Amino acid sequence: MSLLDTRVPAVLLRIDRNPFHHGTLGAVRSLGRADVDVHLVADVTGSPVRASRFVRELHPPPPPGAGPDEVAATLLRVAARVARPAVLIPMDDAGAVAVSRLRARLTPAFLLPQQPGDLPERVADKAELAELCAAADVPHPTTVVPDSAAQAAAAAWRLGLPVVAKWSRPWLLPAGAGLRSTLVVRSPREARELYARGAEAGSRLLLQEFLPPGAGRDWFFHGYADRSGAVRAGGPGRKLLAWPRAAGLTAAGTWTPNPQVQALAERLAAGLGYRGIFDLDFRRCGTTGRYHLLDFNPRPGAQFRLFTDTAGLDVVRAQHLDLTHRPLPDGRPLPGRLFVVENYAPLTALRPAPAGRELAWGARDDTAPGRAMWGLWSRHAGGRLLARLRRGAAAAHPGGTPRVVRQTAPAGRGDASGPTDDEKAGSR
Repeated sequence: MSLLDTRVPAVLLRIDRNPFHHGTLGAVRSLGRADVDVHLVADVTGSPVRASRFVRELHPPPPPGAGPDEVAATLLRVAARVARPAVLIPMDDAGAVAVSRLRARLTPAFLLPQQPGDLPERVADKAELAELCAAADVPHPTTVVPDSAAQAAAAAWRLGLPVVAKWSRPWLLPAGAGLRSTLVVRSPREARELYARGAEAGSRLLLQEFLPPGAGRDWFFHGYADRSGAVRAGGPGRKLLAWPRAAGLTAAGTWTPNPQVQALAERLAAGLGYRGIFDLDFRRCGTTGRYHLLDFNPRPGAQFRLFTDTAGLDVVRAQHLDLTHRPLPDGRPLPGRLFVVENYAPLTALRPAPAGRELAWGARDDTAPGRAMWGLWSRHAGGRLLARLRRGAAAAHPGGTPRVVRQTAPAGRGDASGPTDDEKAGSR
């Protein structure tokens, strides 16, 4: 018998077009295995997720660049088809922000956490996050939000090169513009040039102190803050492998007890009055040993299934249980459990995992997505390689494509190669 109320369906919303977002598949499987009807609102073109046997029904997402009215119309159409109140779980920042803004219009049809005001939007905004961390006394890299190109250049010098540049609201970046959500710049000129693209990016540029990557320095915390504010499910994890290397999403990670990270996460959630699922990214400073919060994502992280305890509880199931007023079981953590994204870390996926392992794509009870992933990923990777070769050939000729600022670490500071918009630094 399922712990969850199977009379209440779940609706998963993903606005970002990322066919290889394995966290969406994780949520589909987690709820589907508990006999909950799962409705997925997402663009699954070229995605292995559509092959999962746990998807009850697929629904078209809002159009690219949709405003609040279009998002609301899409979700209310889904609600009319589902025909009963459903637990709504956004799977990306754009969805979380939209649902927060639309709460009053959506709550008759959907069950949602009782969030304070526009809190999801504030924590997802990289500039506002710095202020929130300061108020909560949570370490955060020194951050400057310049008001001019000259200020951007001066801030880069003052922070100490290299510096990290971020767009404060990365979900607003236009597709195909060549803008990346996070990158490392190595000169004032690069900072000045980035600032000049602010109108195109749709949000403010901020510059941050660069914390060099290193073994054992990247951590994450996943949790669910219930109706009382208590953090349930989830836990702290350590990133073992990243893609791209040292700065990207978690290709392999392990459930690792860390009282400092746990305390910081719980203190921040309590101080903000946060309710719902959250995913935090930390980096430990190699000089001071302090854990600095890099990102606060107001939705499930892509590897949330790593934190499945002995009772089968994870953050997605915790939200469904809590919003349907069911008790959350008291399971035990499983330290040492491993999460692996096979297309980014294929060799790690084959190695022994004595404490247990969760694969992003492969599953014995849902084999079709794993098989589909390898075929789709081969074509995707081949296409990107061909595009890179073409760009290299064009750059070799005078008058070729404009110079693009890359997230690359300077000599002696490690590798910080830049993630794409779907591969942001942190645990996505």
